[in-house]
Amino acid sequence: MKTLSGGATSLRQTEATGLTRREVLVLTAMGLIVPPGAARAAGPDAQLTWGVHVSLAPVWFDPADVSGIITPFMVLYALHDAMVKPMPGQALAPSLAEAWSASEDGLTYDFTLRQGATFHNGEPVTADDVKFSFERYRGASHDLMSARVAAVEIADPRHLRFRLKEPWPDFLTFYSTATAAGWIVPRQYIEKVGDEGFKKAPVGAGPYKFVSFNPGVELVLEAFDQYWHSRPNVERLVFKVIPDETTRLAALKRGEVDIAYSIRGELAEELRRTPGLTLKPAVPKSPWHDERVRRAASLAIDREGTNQALTLGYSLITGNPIVADHYEFFWQAPKPVYDPEEAKKSLAEAGYANGFDAGDYYCDSSYANIGEALVDNLLAVGIRAKLRPIERAAFIKGYSEKQFKNIIQSGPGAFGNAATRLEAFAIKGGVFAYGSYPDLDALYQLQAVELDREKRAAILNKMQQIVIERVIFAPIWQLAFLNGVGPRVGESGFGLIPRFPYTAPYEDLTLKGV
Repeated sequence: MKTLSGGATSLRQTEATGLTRREVLVLTAMGLIVPPGAARAAGPDAQLTWGVHVSLAPVWFDPADVSGIITPFMVLYALHDAMVKPMPGQALAPSLAEAWSASEDGLTYDFTLRQGATFHNGEPVTADDVKFSFERYRGASHDLMSARVAAVEIADPRHLRFRLKEPWPDFLTFYSTATAAGWIVPRQYIEKVGDEGFKKAPVGAGPYKFVSFNPGVELVLEAFDQYWHSRPNVERLVFKVIPDETTRLAALKRGEVDIAYSIRGELAEELRRTPGLTLKPAVPKSPWHDERVRRAASLAIDREGTNQALTLGYSLITGNPIVADHYEFFWQAPKPVYDPEEAKKSLAEAGYANGFDAGDYYCDSSYANIGEALVDNLLAVGIRAKLRPIERAAFIKGYSEKQFKNIIQSGPGAFGNAATRLEAFAIKGGVFAYGSYPDLDALYQLQAVELDREKRAAILNKMQQIVIERVIFAPIWQLAFLNGVGPRVGESGFGLIPRFPYTAPYEDLTLKGV
């Protein structure tokens, strides 16, 4: 059997085509001292306290030194602000830049700064600060950006232009999210105090301003009244360094901290069982997490056309993504539909009207021609992927060892029945299962001991139906960054910004009853 399916996390989207070898083709998605001025008094009811899992480093207070990891943004989102940055509901939200545009030839990007945005010391944010911040940046991808950006030109205090040496479609991505080159610092202040002075008393344009830092102990921040977006709800933020996981949880249970980062395993189970505490997984979500996206990918696939072109029409399109039609307990699913226009509508409804970059598309090199056809199908509706053919032995090894991310096309042709296929692809611990659903796991265990054939068939049919209705197949593999939230917290900020593992935006955080 031949099946095409795409999915996310424990969610997967599917389609099926049967080849003479009865293999399964699977498309899956598996696929961050107060500088001039005195601190105001803040009572405990106006304060949120974190138990941070790592020792905070002063280098993270300066956007110029941010390397290619997400951790520094835990601090940047509070202290600083960017031209554009990920925010709730927007992958690139206007921030210090209220507007931007790219030329048709892709060689220039024009930015308009927001009127009235100021740094914590009262200085206005100007185009000169933006140019200074970019040219001062020395972190991740510095060499790449320097090689591609020809000049930064200032038209007036609120307008500037980036000129590129050649078209670079990913410029805005690198400038806004992949680096911190677009996070703006005050030129005059830095030239006055120097780089080391800036790390000791950083001044930014974010929702919170620096109060004090005790290395290895805590960082204290205070709400910035003049923040352009909105005045923060919580008066003071305190980040306490508690590297030991058990100690972090104990501090959360005693009320010494309100939020504890990175609680795992048995401690996470203990947290979940503790009255008054809440487990908050900050799981990075890809577009495939949305069932509408997975369904769009299925609608985009021209199964009949590919069947005729590559297998002369002999492939059998059954609509069952996992189980071949000749296997015992096979459940006949509705025939899959090819409708690229409906696929585009579904993507638009999910917030991807312009499509998205789906990353690498891994496949057995023996079936790379199928992958080429499917990559073209996906591209036609806006899902952009790069084909990565791999020799079969290496492909199967990487697949079973859960080494691949983004999209996988697989073709195992093992003997068996519906139960063995489900176990391999949809049940926890399965050799090709990158995730699972508790209800499917429970049904699998139930059918495994059911001796009445009709009852067992009904369970297995139900399992296959669930896989298809949920548009499941092989799930997205992603790190679940588990965190604990105490009873005083209203809005914790976890999950508001897709793929961001920490609490943000800080100005949106709330305390209950405050």
